[in-house]
Amino acid sequence: MTGAHYAPAVHASVESQLIHSKSGKGAFIMANEKEIVKKDSSLGAIRIADEVVSIIAGLAATEVDGIAGMSGGIAGGIAEMLGRKNFAKGVKVEVGEKEAAVDLFIIVKYGVRIPDIALAVQENVKQAIETMTGLSVVEVNVHVQGVGFPEETTKQDEVRVR
Repeated sequence: MTGAHYAPAVHASVESQLIHSKSGKGAFIMANEKEIVKKDSSLGAIRIADEVVSIIAGLAATEVDGIAGMSGGIAGGIAEMLGRKNFAKGVKVEVGEKEAAVDLFIIVKYGVRIPDIALAVQENVKQAIETMTGLSVVEVNVHVQGVGFPEETTKQDEVRVR
């Protein structure tokens, strides 16, 4: 190991991060999940939590027109009942040092062409993760779990005078 310079590792703890989506809406996220080492340099290590990759994937998927929402399990439903928005709902990721694989469980809007929507979701999620994290996305699997219907207006909701 001649000529190599090793600096002591610098670790910083970030408890929340503001993420902006294409829609212009921002959201603070919390991430305490298992972390992966992204890059070691003379300045220290850069670590990205798996939960952050899940949140990026979930937000990128819901940005696509034709997506009614994400299909989550019981934990996601309980979190939403408690008033917490779960941005990783309906997302499973496997993250390595340089690559990521994503499974998305989506609900599409009624009337859309599902293969087109699924392809748009795959492309948007792959681009978002690769751009924001530098990870190479090896696969984005889309599982269509349901169809969302527009809410019907009731007579009480209708405007009586025009």
